[in-house]
Amino acid sequence: MKLKIKYSLILFATLFLASCSSSDDGSVDEEKPTISVNYTGGFPQACETLERGETYTFKAQVTDNLALAAYSLNIHHNFDHHTHDDQGAQCELEAVKQAVNPMIYIENFEIEDGTTSYEINISVTIPDDIDPGDYHCAYSVTDITGWQSRTSIDIKIL
Repeated sequence: MKLKIKYSLILFATLFLASCSSSDDGSVDEEKPTISVNYTGGFPQACETLERGETYTFKAQVTDNLALAAYSLNIHHNFDHHTHDDQGAQCELEAVKQAVNPMIYIENFEIEDGTTSYEINISVTIPDDIDPGDYHCAYSVTDITGWQSRTSIDIKIL
């Protein structure tokens, strides 16, 4: 009985140590993916004004050293003047106000082919009946190892 327990523990320890390897060559991905709207065609740019009832194509370029896995687009109100730690340029804001019917758009998408470079391209119609004012457009990208990068852009919806 002791012999079975001893060999079971050795087998368990061996399997545990083997499962800790992150890749065949022992390397560890230490690079976050990148995300940018600062290129020709990237949308929206900081302080851009969007019109209710119009359809816009939101575009950002994402890259990774190994492979991309997923991305998301989040459009939400900034009526309380909050900021995001990765936010670039800040725009002139309207007075703080209470949201009544704000736009909230949150969608997640997969990147299936494991590519290292991808252009996000999402068509979004701004509803006619939402509260106008200050909003954030937030992009997020995740690579196959779980690293994530985000960027947030101040926009205005009229």
